[in-house]
Amino acid sequence: MSSATRPASPFRPERVAATPMAFVRAILLGYEKYGMDPSEALRQAQITPAQLRKSDARITAAQFEVISALAMQQLDDEALGWFSRRLPWGTYGMLCRASIGSPNLGVALARWCRHHRLLTEDLLLSLQARGDAARFALEESRRFGAMREFCLVTSLRFMHGFACWAIDSRIPLRETSFAFAAPPHHDVYPHLFPGPVYFDAPSTALVFDAQYLEMPLRRDEAALRTMLQRALPLTILQYRRDRLLVQRVRELLRTRAADLVNAEALAEALHISTRTLHRQLQEEGAALQALKDEARRDQAIDRLRRTARPVKQIALEVGFGNEKSFARAFKQWTGRSPSDFRRQAGPR
Repeated sequence: MSSATRPASPFRPERVAATPMAFVRAILLGYEKYGMDPSEALRQAQITPAQLRKSDARITAAQFEVISALAMQQLDDEALGWFSRRLPWGTYGMLCRASIGSPNLGVALARWCRHHRLLTEDLLLSLQARGDAARFALEESRRFGAMREFCLVTSLRFMHGFACWAIDSRIPLRETSFAFAAPPHHDVYPHLFPGPVYFDAPSTALVFDAQYLEMPLRRDEAALRTMLQRALPLTILQYRRDRLLVQRVRELLRTRAADLVNAEALAEALHISTRTLHRQLQEEGAALQALKDEARRDQAIDRLRRTARPVKQIALEVGFGNEKSFARAFKQWTGRSPSDFRRQAGPR
């Protein structure tokens, strides 16, 4: 098989050495399982014996991409020895192709789970949507031993990377949980799974906004072939854009405006930096102040229509320092003063 069928590595392609050596050792367990020599893969990845012996050593994502791709080819196992049977070279490319024709992301991920079970039942994948949350979970049907952490991390990260690529959008994570204790290198997890990360959880899963499941796939077979040529950078670096960001900001401002008083608080609630928040809104043709004004306008209109509260009180509730500034802004929004708007709205 060609290199067009290797799955995405779970590690960010940074130049700094941030990838734990523990995951390299997990790959070497695959070589041990199949009775093969890893020395050539280590040499090409420029990983020395001295580095391997250091418990806290790190390598770059580029080095990790080299060793993981070579290992998959040499072992002819894209699961790198995790499962009771091999997943031959090209398996994950086949899974991508089986999902790429789906009408939306929800159908694509459901197909991914179903087809993965045809390959192995050692690790069962499931997707559930309840209310406004979607949950992608892993159920272990065998003991993975020392390979367990790397197997679960990679399985989650590949699904997330594929999903982002398929809809051409970053998919923020509400939370990620792992059914094992925090490892010594737990500091890398926030880079792999931005958002709250929990260890010693009842199950291994990631949770995201269910609205993403309704988004149509934006990729075709030609795009898939290109992506699989080098899955690592294409499934991580390109998908920082969040196509639902404006919608998510509007929802937060509608429901938590009193808590999210500035850009810093809003960015923290979205698990991104303030700089990223402003940049991504600009890319979507929106501005934070305009969205805040829109939220305050809608709240003011709702209160004027549904309540008999004094205009001064409503002004304070929607974030204005006094009634005069509120009236000036409201007239800019609607062309009428708050009092005129209330009269024309009729009985409450």
